Amino acid sequence: MRLTKFTDLALRAVMRLAVSGPDDTPTTREVAESMAVPHAHMAKVVTRLQHLGVVEARRGRGGGLTLTDLGRRSSVGWLARTLEGEDEVVACEGDPPCPLRTACRLRGALREAQEAFYRSLDPLTVADLVGSPTGPVLVALAGRSAPPPPLP
Repeated sequence: MRLTKFTDLALRAVMRLAVSGPDDTPTTREVAESMAVPHAHMAKVVTRLQHLGVVEARRGRGGGLTLTDLGRRSSVGWLARTLEGEDEVVACEGDPPCPLRTACRLRGALREAQEAFYRSLDPLTVADLVGSPTGPVLVALAGRSAPPPPLP
C-alpha cells in the first residue's frame, strides 16, 4: 500500500504542527519550507486539513496555523482513510475495464489488505507520532531550540 503524496504531506504537516508551542503559529509557507515542499502543494493540504477540522488557520498579524484538539487526538488511520478517499488499490473499472472484474477474487483480497493497513494505523494518534526521536527533529526543522511542548 502506498499513500498519495497529498496524504504524506498532510501527515507531515500535522506532525510539524503537533510540536508547535502556543507562541509558535507557523504560516503555511513556513511549514512548506520546513518540510521542503512547494508552498502551493502545502496550501492545498492545509485547506483540506482545515475542512476536516484538524488545523485552524488565522490570517493577519499574529496569525498562522495551529493543530486543533481534534487534530492532536486524531487517529492516523482515520486521517489516512479520509485523505486517501474511497479509491481501491487496483482500477478494475478503469478504461478499459478489467475483463476479470465480474469473477475476480483479487479485488476483494486487495480491499481487505488495504483495510488491514488502515486498521494497523488506527491505534496511533498524531500526538503519538511526535515522540522521540521524531519530535526533536521536527523542532529542529522548525528552527527552534526549545523542546517540544508536553503532549496531553
